Amino acid sequence: MTDYETHEPEYSGTTTEEWDSPKAEDFDTDDLAEIDDHFVLSSSGFPPDNFTDLKLPVVDPDGNLNENALQAAHGGAYSIEAIDDVDDDTRQDVKDLLEGLSREAFDADIGT
Repeated sequence: MTDYETHEPEYSGTTTEEWDSPKAEDFDTDDLAEIDDHFVLSSSGFPPDNFTDLKLPVVDPDGNLNENALQAAHGGAYSIEAIDDVDDDTRQDVKDLLEGLSREAFDADIGT
């Protein structure tokens, strides 16, 4: 089982725009310590060893927390539930973090 690390992403605004998971080239920097602020999970820690270690992006490259990204990361085909090698405690930590961000930024409850 991979030892994943979670952290709270940094964002400057919010959006409800349609969500597409960002690729490395979508960011204006190659600095993984800046890029990792857009993600909530990493298989190699924060900052990550590689871009591909980052999982569950929720902040777009412009710095906006995306409500649709929070929902996608919480449940569905590209969510924390779809990552097989995450231990139960980390999985719950991620869900709690996503639910808290959703309540704080959008006054929405994705946990039900």
